[in-house]
Amino acid sequence: MECETDLGEQLAQELIADRHLIDLLELSWSQKAARFAQTNYWDEAGSVSAIDFLRHNCHMNELAVADRLAVGRQVCEVAESHQSMNDSKIGFAHLATMVRTAEAVGDGFDESQLLKQAEENSPGKFFHICRHYRHAKDKERYAAEQAEQVGQRTFRMSRTEDGSYIVGGCLDSVGGAALRNALEPLARKSGRHDDRNLERRMGDALVELATIPTQTQINVTSSLETLLGLSGAPAAEMDFSLPISSTTVERLACDSTVARVLLSSDSQVIDVGRSKRVVGGPARKALEARDRHCRWPGCERPAKWSAAHHVVHWIHGGATDLDNLVLLCHRHHWLVHEGRWQLVRGDGGQMLAIPPTVTFGPPARGPD
Repeated sequence: MECETDLGEQLAQELIADRHLIDLLELSWSQKAARFAQTNYWDEAGSVSAIDFLRHNCHMNELAVADRLAVGRQVCEVAESHQSMNDSKIGFAHLATMVRTAEAVGDGFDESQLLKQAEENSPGKFFHICRHYRHAKDKERYAAEQAEQVGQRTFRMSRTEDGSYIVGGCLDSVGGAALRNALEPLARKSGRHDDRNLERRMGDALVELATIPTQTQINVTSSLETLLGLSGAPAAEMDFSLPISSTTVERLACDSTVARVLLSSDSQVIDVGRSKRVVGGPARKALEARDRHCRWPGCERPAKWSAAHHVVHWIHGGATDLDNLVLLCHRHHWLVHEGRWQLVRGDGGQMLAIPPTVTFGPPARGPD
């Protein structure tokens, strides 16, 4: 037993040392790759880009090459992190995340705020911390990036000769997490006799979800500042998702079965429980009878497919009563929150949809 312990300790030390050497080689390769990208060789070789050439000839995937090119170009901008990796306090994965965060934040980036977190956390945890940091620095840009992901959603179904369906596609982080939240409870093993593998159980769960619609409980952990949409607040956490923006939290809190955990500014739990703002029972029936369908101009998605939207959000003091509620389908509910459209009630009671305004810098000011 003692010999095994000694061998284990020896192997552990060798693995740590080897990993550090690999990290140093990764950095050296990244710097060479960045210099290579500035040449014309990849173009002369018939590739569409330096990334395309490197992924084919170095047997790598596109994202891995892109990360290394970013590190090679920007490592001089994160000198403290570079030194920390040389000292074996962080790994190459930390350095890549630091560089990507610096690129995303821009002029307001403060490396010293994140380096201590990098040295104390795993690369995966540090990646999540950086997502929160990005939200705190610019929540509007963070929300816009999440909205762009939504625009790239795809889902395909093709039927085979025997009538089966082949499905595939791509969902954004929040949409994918919502689907997973709905499928996971249905995909649990039903007892000792259940010998289905995970993929079979997930397939059965998807069919069950489509056959017997249920309202999914979504777990969200947010600071009070994030819930109120204050500048400098971190992003919120949602099961199975990357950190989510404050505008997404606002939509989910509007009319979802949300199990919330509210945190103070120093990460202490100040409230745990389920949102009480879900519109149900007689109030929901009255709302469906009045609106009958999604009230977005020109949309007639039925009431059963629509959420109860608070015209003035309850976070900001809006009441959960009929005068402050309107039915919106998922797409138009998303447009009001993440899409930044405004929905106002006209003099005749009709709903008016106002697109987001486009600004080109601060308004001009007079001599005063």
